[in-house]
Amino acid sequence: MDAPAPTMTQTLTPDAGLDLRRGASLTDALLERISLDPGAALMLRPAGDGAWVEVSGGEFLAEASALAKGLLAAGLEAGGRVALFGATSYEWTLCDYAIWFAGGVTVPFYDSSSKDQLSWIITDAEVGFALVHTEDHADRAREAAAAAGIEAGTVPVWVFGDSGLDELRALGADVTDEELEARRSAAGPETLASLIYTSGTTGRSKGCRLTHGNFVQIAAAAAIQVSEVVGPGSRCLLFLPLAHVFARFVQVFALNSGSVLAHTADLGRLTDTFAEVRPTYILGVPRVFEKVFNSARAKAEAGGKGKIFAAAQATAVAYSRALDTAAGPSLALRARHALFDRLVYGKLRAVMGGELEYSVSGGGPLGEHLGHFYRGIGLTIIEGYGLTETTAPVTVNVPGNPKLGTVGKPLPGCAVAVAPDGEVLARGVCVFDGYWKNEEATAETFAGEWLRTGDLGEIDSEGFLSITGRRKELIVTSSGKNVAPAPLEDELRRHPVIGQPLVVGDNRNFIAALVFLDPEMLPGWLENHGLRADMALAEAAAHPQVREAVEKAVERTNEKVSRAESIRKFRIVPAELTEANGYLSAKQSVKRHLVVKDFADEIEEMYA
Repeated sequence: MDAPAPTMTQTLTPDAGLDLRRGASLTDALLERISLDPGAALMLRPAGDGAWVEVSGGEFLAEASALAKGLLAAGLEAGGRVALFGATSYEWTLCDYAIWFAGGVTVPFYDSSSKDQLSWIITDAEVGFALVHTEDHADRAREAAAAAGIEAGTVPVWVFGDSGLDELRALGADVTDEELEARRSAAGPETLASLIYTSGTTGRSKGCRLTHGNFVQIAAAAAIQVSEVVGPGSRCLLFLPLAHVFARFVQVFALNSGSVLAHTADLGRLTDTFAEVRPTYILGVPRVFEKVFNSARAKAEAGGKGKIFAAAQATAVAYSRALDTAAGPSLALRARHALFDRLVYGKLRAVMGGELEYSVSGGGPLGEHLGHFYRGIGLTIIEGYGLTETTAPVTVNVPGNPKLGTVGKPLPGCAVAVAPDGEVLARGVCVFDGYWKNEEATAETFAGEWLRTGDLGEIDSEGFLSITGRRKELIVTSSGKNVAPAPLEDELRRHPVIGQPLVVGDNRNFIAALVFLDPEMLPGWLENHGLRADMALAEAAAHPQVREAVEKAVERTNEKVSRAESIRKFRIVPAELTEANGYLSAKQSVKRHLVVKDFADEIEEMYA
């Protein structure tokens, strides 16, 4: 298939002396970092009771090598697939690198993966070994393997949260350094490093073949484009699932570029962890930043300071917008900003550890308003864009020259284009090697040298990319109007009481929306509005004040679009969309086809 002619392209190449370490594997890159100062801190590891200990590069290397020797002794062949199943942790990253040192291929599983998902990936990837976090993970993996017809005991399992790592070390005691180095050094940039399976929001998940070169080169490219983020003394806190390509990229990015890396999976004490680790940058998906914003607003309203927060919010946004003008913020705006910095912004920064300067946001559009708010309070959110198929980022905003509302410009060595039908195309060092054992899907996702992303977008005159929606999610009304649901849903989600909205209207004569309330934010919102905080979800969905609040959110959203794109009807559904019930993917994306199928009656009622 010939590549469609792009309407515009912005290309940055690795010319002009840019070092993308083209000959390096992931372990080569790590060894290069450690060799500069083996005693320097590479990571922070929790030691209990809020204490953290530094792990030097030399210590990490010794641990990873010992585990890799154990895998060799267990019979792991070069290219053999090893399942990695558990929550984000120091041990997760340690096992990941041990697999690479042993020449293996990591197959990550989400902590929330169902039995069917586990069974499919175990069999499709032909997993031969497993490293899991807890006995519960081990039981789930064994049950999934049995369901797939795999004989018990044929896939060795080590529990790295218990004694599994000690067992591996003992197993590899007789493997020599020379044997390990021969296996490690055999890997190059074209060698398969990981099979990361897609979220399955549009069907059965597919294994993306990501090479050592994909990870190393895109991490090096990102370090060039966002060099301010990874300066001396930088610390990164990872709390998103490491099974996701975005977190996995940041893991490699941090370790290769000189940052100290820390992990946590306990989101219940995330603010405590911020204070303990004092990160200078984090990564998150838009829902994380929406939650922080909505929680701060709810807390202010509960304390009778809702008007102060509203004024502070407006000032932060205005201040950030003024930074993008030639004149900059006025004296009056600077004075208001300084006042609210003492009253509000400083406290918000303190909650996030006090040293946080940057956050990388991906996995979906953040929204211009939130981007300006956070920059206005002193936290620059660097929004980027990518897929599992592009090893996470293909574009990212430059911290010193961001264009909020866009996902930035291509990274060095990458390019983006927009096809005549509006689809975003990508190529470069980040693009994957194809789908595992699925040549048909691989052929379908490429148009010549360009990867079809499935997303719709625009490139402006300055070369900044904006994502306007998903091609498969594009709604075509009965009158032929094309409507992208994502911008409408993103705007609705700004309201604290709205958890997940779903815009519908394909082949209908108007646009409508299902609205699912946010069970975490709902009790505080109800209490702040003089209602019972313990109101059941069904009762809240039918309450006039809740409906009025959602109606105002819909009206606010409709002000930003044409009448043909506006939401004419909505229905508040007394149900939750979660990973556990299968309606959300691990990165909190709505599995649209399942929701439309299972809530078809509610949709039909809106069009009756």
